[in-house]
Amino acid sequence: MAKDKGVKELEDLPGIGPAAATKLRSSGIDNIEKVAASSPYELSEMIGISAENAKKAIEAAREATNIEVQTASAVLEKRKAIGRISTGSKGLDELLGGGVETNGITEMYGRFASGKTQLGFQLAVNVQMPTSKGGLDGAVLFIDTEGTFRPERIEADAKGAGLDPKKVLDNIFVSRVTSTEQQILTVERADKLIREKNIKLIIEDSLMALFRSEFIGRGALNERQQKLNAHIHKLQRLADAYSLAVYITNQVMDNPGMLFGDPTTPVGGNVVAHAATTRLYVRKSKEEKRIIRLVDSPNMPEGETVIKITPEGIKD
Repeated sequence: MAKDKGVKELEDLPGIGPAAATKLRSSGIDNIEKVAASSPYELSEMIGISAENAKKAIEAAREATNIEVQTASAVLEKRKAIGRISTGSKGLDELLGGGVETNGITEMYGRFASGKTQLGFQLAVNVQMPTSKGGLDGAVLFIDTEGTFRPERIEADAKGAGLDPKKVLDNIFVSRVTSTEQQILTVERADKLIREKNIKLIIEDSLMALFRSEFIGRGALNERQQKLNAHIHKLQRLADAYSLAVYITNQVMDNPGMLFGDPTTPVGGNVVAHAATTRLYVRKSKEEKRIIRLVDSPNMPEGETVIKITPEGIKD
């Protein structure tokens, strides 16, 4: 809650005029508190002002902002309102504590053709179901960075779930992006679409493909990680602001330092590791079976389950 210090709206901040305020709001930074939590680099990139002016605006926002605290009991009550999307597999739902949850980012990493995209398709169908059947009665924003979106697969999954394929497809809004700039802008400008179409799930398949191809070599690593960090935090802000779920797929590499065990390591480093609320690792087994391991979760223990990828979708 902002204090009465003359700074009540975005336009009241030093260096932030009406045009800059409009840019901030369209990017999801629609109040003083969100400016206070921003970084100077992020703010200057977003609205085209110098880092020094961005710093002044952030300092003014922090001066005008109270820090509120609440009891753990109140947080628990809020947690009870978290929504969950069924994966189609009871075993996987149990591993996740009831399904893929809203207000957070769920990351699945694994090798090529391991089933990461297939789970995304299944979630895109299931989120459209009523809450009583494991959905959120919502639509989907699917950000396709690798040309992996297949409406035919959605049709099959919808039929398997007993839904009208046409209606399901009409509720999935696909953005095919071919550069990191497009990828970042799609998320930055998603607020209006989320509100108008009742988006309850954002899928990014995959998170790192374009970042890896555009930022090559150690010299580009710092810039890549900065842009990636801002991008993922915007996804988290959308998840919090609109009580929606974010599902991202991630590529892997072999860790040459691993002498024993599975050397498979997700790309993106600590930026992705710290930003993802829940991390899943999927690997192939026999035939259509996939082994999924819960690697990290704030409230569920590590564990594994086996799912089956069938023509009708994800099953136990």
